[in-house]
This record gives sequence, structure tokens and C-alpha cells, in this order.
Amino acid sequence: MPVDVVSAGSTPDQARAALEEAVGLFLSTAQEMGTLREVLEECAYEYHEGCWRAPKWISVERHFAQLSA
Repeated sequence: MPVDVVSAGSTPDQARAALEEAVGLFLSTAQEMGTLREVLEECAYEYHEGCWRAPKWISVERHFAQLSA
């Protein structure tokens, strides 16, 4: 889901759970504020036949930078 939400956790499972909670809170807050449609449209979601469709992903990349301690 391409929304700008960040979270963290001590383990990968905790990080995933924290991210899921953060996304849920982000979307419910947007809905409460009346901006959910605008948020989803900015993230390239499309409303079609009664439901929101996520944009197709072209690729996912990870980049690392080596820093001296």
C-alpha cells in the first residue's frame, strides 16, 4: 500500500504489526477528517465499481549506504 507511513519494532514481526497499526490509524484519521478520498487519490488509488483499487507496483528497490562509525 503506497501511503507515507513509517513505524518500527524490535523484531520484524513487531515492526510489521506496528506498521499495520500505523496505517490503520492513518486511514481512520483521514476518514474522520473527511480527507480519505483525497489521500487515496494522491497515492494513485482509483475508485471503481464501489471499491478502491491500489496502483500497480512497477518495482521495489532497497538502497544501502555504508557509513563509518
